[in-house]
Amino acid sequence: NYPSEDLGTRSRFGVPDKVPRSASAKAVWKAELHKSSSPETRILILIITPPADTPIGEYKLSARHKDKEKKLANLSVLFNPWIPDDWVFMPNEAERQEYVMNEQGIIYRGGGSLISPMSWDFGQFEKDMVKICMKLLDKNIKHWLNPANDVSARCNPIYISRVVSAMINSADEGGVLMGNWGNDFSGGLAPTHWSGSYVILKKWYESYYKPVKFGQCWVFAGVMCSVMRLLGIPCRVVTNFQSAHDTNKNLTIDTYFDSKGVKEKESSDSIWNFHVWVEGWMKRPDLAKDGKYDGWQVVDPTPQEKSEGIFCCGPTSLVAILNGETDLKYDVPFVFAEVNADSVYWLDKSDGSKVKIFTDTKTVGQNISTKSVGSNKRMDITDTYKHKEGTAKERNVFKYAINKIENGTMLPRNIGGTAARVISEALDMNDETGPNERTPSSLPQSQLLIRFEEVSKPEKGKDVNLKLIVSSDSNIPRTFSINISVQRMTYTGQPTGNIQTEVMEQKLLPGKDLTIPILVPFSTYHKYMIHSQTMSITTVITDLQNKENVYLASNRVVLTNPPISITVSGESRVNQEMTAEVVFMNPVNETLRNCILTLSGCGLIIGEEKTELPNLLPNNRVCVKIVFVPHKIGERTLMVNFSCTAFRDIKTSCTVNIKP
Repeated sequence: NYPSEDLGTRSRFGVPDKVPRSASAKAVWKAELHKSSSPETRILILIITPPADTPIGEYKLSARHKDKEKKLANLSVLFNPWIPDDWVFMPNEAERQEYVMNEQGIIYRGGGSLISPMSWDFGQFEKDMVKICMKLLDKNIKHWLNPANDVSARCNPIYISRVVSAMINSADEGGVLMGNWGNDFSGGLAPTHWSGSYVILKKWYESYYKPVKFGQCWVFAGVMCSVMRLLGIPCRVVTNFQSAHDTNKNLTIDTYFDSKGVKEKESSDSIWNFHVWVEGWMKRPDLAKDGKYDGWQVVDPTPQEKSEGIFCCGPTSLVAILNGETDLKYDVPFVFAEVNADSVYWLDKSDGSKVKIFTDTKTVGQNISTKSVGSNKRMDITDTYKHKEGTAKERNVFKYAINKIENGTMLPRNIGGTAARVISEALDMNDETGPNERTPSSLPQSQLLIRFEEVSKPEKGKDVNLKLIVSSDSNIPRTFSINISVQRMTYTGQPTGNIQTEVMEQKLLPGKDLTIPILVPFSTYHKYMIHSQTMSITTVITDLQNKENVYLASNRVVLTNPPISITVSGESRVNQEMTAEVVFMNPVNETLRNCILTLSGCGLIIGEEKTELPNLLPNNRVCVKIVFVPHKIGERTLMVNFSCTAFRDIKTSCTVNIKP
């Protein structure tokens, strides 16, 4: 509303450029006479160019000739990754096509050895996306406090990425998405429902900026990627498996279990099955003038903690994370911990004492994944975040990072939320002790190796079958009391329900493995797992010859959904009818009710198309045919989502190449 030459939000220029302007004018535009201009016929064609440091946003363009002035156009200025002077310049054309122009992508979820790709529609070029994204910038709190300085600062992708990170979540005023990590999604849709960004952004815009309910990390990241690409900042969605949430900045995650193996809820530290953020591509001259920290930067819109008083995170240089430079801005300690924290597991004994069971330096930060350029293959980028686990280099960087935190000046962060954590699949328990633990009167003389093995692939609708295998290097028989606990877990590792417990005595013979079957029937876990994919199976083993010797191991089980298929028939041409056929078999011995099928796909279907289905009897199959008319050419992804009383948001997708 108050454009200024000194702030770069107003520019006066001409042909020839003799226009008087402020001596301190920033971001001066230029006009050149095109060679095909013909002054003799009173036709002038001008080339008008905003400089690379122009604040992005909406502009009014007017022209004056002699005593006449006329408005010519409304313009929207974006970042330009095609020109070297722009801070978001990306030299590789294939990468620009992937990270700026591609409207479809893949987001990875899962846990443990299960990495599940999920198609996601970014839809950054859908109708009104420019208006929506510009309004998103205008709704940020910095614009409310000082609109002139906020708009002027929009020349800087570092600033913009922090603004967008804060605006995607609604933890502060005016944001797009409300987070919900519980079980009650009344008043909105479960985060697992969404398959694309455009429906969410459009809903926020058309509701006059009320937060859309509900989101979790992959939804926040998917929506942010859409906004960043629309604004011209190259962006990709990244998933970190076994992702730590370190609330006290000591790069250590403490987890507590009781004597039955039940995970306690008090710990504010956590390790998530997976966590999803985005990386934006930009220069970082605020960190170094030589370009050392340029390139990919982590930006996380999930509201976990506050950064400079606002729920946002980043941009955090990958180079700084890799080198453990935790004194640099923004939020390097928090992101470094997400990929490289150490884990300490404690047993909380009945007398109030705590015994350190195990220290794990390798579990956090596994299989860091993003979609490959030009294909749907998964690309592992773990080595851009940290050095190989178990190497001296990785440990030296960890110690360097700790030292920087302890001795450096850190930017303040405020705790913004808690979650619990999950543990690795097999832990070789040792007798390592720490300075704050209660030391047992008699330490184990021999180690106990505890591991879990899957008997069959864990799938929703079927019983979960595992084996607990215990072995030892002891040369004498040992009798153990074995507690086995099964808990429902959110993907953030929060325990939210005790499914079953078992207690038994077993004898381990020298040179033999002790194998204990674990069965979790579908009928037992079903009511706990409707909105969850993860259960934690924990065992606490006590040596009955020396009850001070206690061992603990935990296994995370991620259940896959029952299969669903989609096929497409018809001529793949724009504005020509095509038919999608969806098939689903009810795998359980109960009738599925409230069955809803949702189809979506940028360029194929406008918004979402929902179909209510009749009840599905046990072991029966439903086959649904839906007609749609593509309205955009190119390679498009058609996505399907199936929900009912027993199962939530079973997804699949297929790719269709639409011709003109």
